[in-house]
Amino acid sequence: MTDRGARTARDDERAANDTPADGGTGRGGALEGKPALRNTLHRRGMRMTPQRQLVLDSVRELAHATPEQVCKHIQRTAPTVNITTVYRALDLLEELGLVRHTHLGHGAPTYSVEEHEHVHLVCHRCGDIDEVPCELLDDLGESLDRERGFALDATHLALSGTCGRCRTAEQEDRNASEGRSHRDT
Repeated sequence: MTDRGARTARDDERAANDTPADGGTGRGGALEGKPALRNTLHRRGMRMTPQRQLVLDSVRELAHATPEQVCKHIQRTAPTVNITTVYRALDLLEELGLVRHTHLGHGAPTYSVEEHEHVHLVCHRCGDIDEVPCELLDDLGESLDRERGFALDATHLALSGTCGRCRTAEQEDRNASEGRSHRDT
């Protein structure tokens, strides 16, 4: 698929979601994206199916979700939808530019709606995930562009490290361990 096709799908989706009811945030109710998704699919010779809409609606509602989480969410109201259908729908929706995925560590990718852009901070120790604005990486992006000619896309990125809570716990463990070793000598 070309970038032009992906942009068209995103533009259709945003236009359908830009309503006074949601203040133009594009995060309105599930019904608002149906005409855009249907039109995008029909232009490409594909059918609109209830399963595709359920997957898109679930990704919107869950904000970040693995295919398994999307499937469980859907199965609460549509128990016949299986994981294979969810994976196929996610692949198609990503090809259309309506959802995107990121890898937040080991395991399945996490999906979110296209306009949901931020950097994830993933803790190695506890698995906690925090979000920060993409703009925090502007200096890095400029440096990479200037020095390497590389254009950084930080719109949905995961950075791994150790969160503040775990670092504090590690320091407390070290302090306690040092205290024990001093008493033992």
